[in-house]
Amino acid sequence: MAAANGGMFDLGLLALTAPGWGGAMLWGLVQSIELAVGGYLVGILLGIAGAFGKLYGGPILRDLLEIYTTLIRAVPELVLILLLYYAGTDVVNALLSLAGLPSVDISGLVAGIFVIGVVQGAYSTEVLRGAIKAVPPGQIEAARAYGMSPLKVMTRVTLPAMLPYAIPGLSNLWLIATKDTALLAVVGFSELTLVTRQAAGSTKAYMLFFCAAGLLYLCLTLASNVVIGIIERRSRRGIAEHA
Repeated sequence: MAAANGGMFDLGLLALTAPGWGGAMLWGLVQSIELAVGGYLVGILLGIAGAFGKLYGGPILRDLLEIYTTLIRAVPELVLILLLYYAGTDVVNALLSLAGLPSVDISGLVAGIFVIGVVQGAYSTEVLRGAIKAVPPGQIEAARAYGMSPLKVMTRVTLPAMLPYAIPGLSNLWLIATKDTALLAVVGFSELTLVTRQAAGSTKAYMLFFCAAGLLYLCLTLASNVVIGIIERRSRRGIAEHA
């Protein structure tokens, strides 16, 4: 017990090479970032499709999207991750079996990105739907009057114009995505939280490793805020500020 207590704040345990766990924790952080980036991008794509479907789709499509966003936002994310992570793989292989194709072994990274993407997509749908509705309708009507196709109106007018309204909500979703990666520790994916748990359990230096993990998450958040600030300033160039 005394040895364990004495090693509780032994910074040598954070060394990048064995017997330190610093290298493993940094690799876990890289895995967390990969999960967050992949899931966030999938969520943005789902959100764009969902927002336009809710605003301009038919009644059946709108009802289906409403069910999707309501269910995802109503069920706790940990439950969703467990359900999608395990059931999603089974569903994919069942569909492949029906098509006469061999089953596949889906990697933890791909499954994790899918899970986070589905969760992020529901929230992105509502953020982007609100941002699109904030775009002055005259801009869209003018684009249509010039004879632009619906796709050109979306890519050249609607999406650029709604970006300043969407960035605050999307930036929050990015920060949430970085935290949601920690939930994948429950399914055994080797991201930062799981590596931290393993390091702490092996050395009994719980305070040291969880404080180090918290510091890494904080650094990721601070770096994200800098990038988000740059994107937000660039997106608002040419927009008059109202007092």
